[in-house]
Parts: sequence; structure tokens; C-alpha cells
Amino acid sequence: MNDKFDDDDYPAYTMGRAADLLGTTQAFLRSLDEAKLIVPQRSAGGHRRYSRYQLRIAARARELVDHGTPLEAACRIIILEDQLSEALELNAKLTQQD
Repeated sequence: MNDKFDDDDYPAYTMGRAADLLGTTQAFLRSLDEAKLIVPQRSAGGHRRYSRYQLRIAARARELVDHGTPLEAACRIIILEDQLSEALELNAKLTQQD
């Protein structure tokens, strides 16, 4: 059971708790869902549940929006940052194989 809490992708946080942790509103989290930046899992009752990984993405989005970046642009920036990180990681692995 403790393995769930060590899993970055385990949906452990309710929307209210996630908003509290991030210091944002539930409406902001819903806007990230609508923008398809993060798509939280749903409980049996249909309530959004967030993982730690999703909270990190939401925190980055909030940081960008707080600095004046429009939400749509913030989402695109985060997607590109994630793609770059994955490409750099793959490049490092391929370089080590040589």
C-alpha cells in the first residue's frame, strides 16, 4: 500500500487539496484540465484526483501565468519544456551507449 504514496503518478490529491497546496483556485485547476495540460483521473464519484507529477505541472503553469504569460502560451511552453527534457534524456542515454 505504501508504494502508492511513493508513485508520482498516483492520484492522491483531491481538487481542493491540490488547490490549497498550490495556493491557487479550483477554477485554475479546471482551466488546466480544459486546456488539456493535465487531465486528472476521476474518482468513482466523478471527482478530480491529482498526482504529484500533475501538481508540479500545475505549479509551473501558475508560475508562468503569474508572470503575465497567457494560459494557452503557458501550456505550450510547458509541453515544449517536457519534450526538450525527454529529448535531452534520450540523447544522454544514446551518448552513453557509444
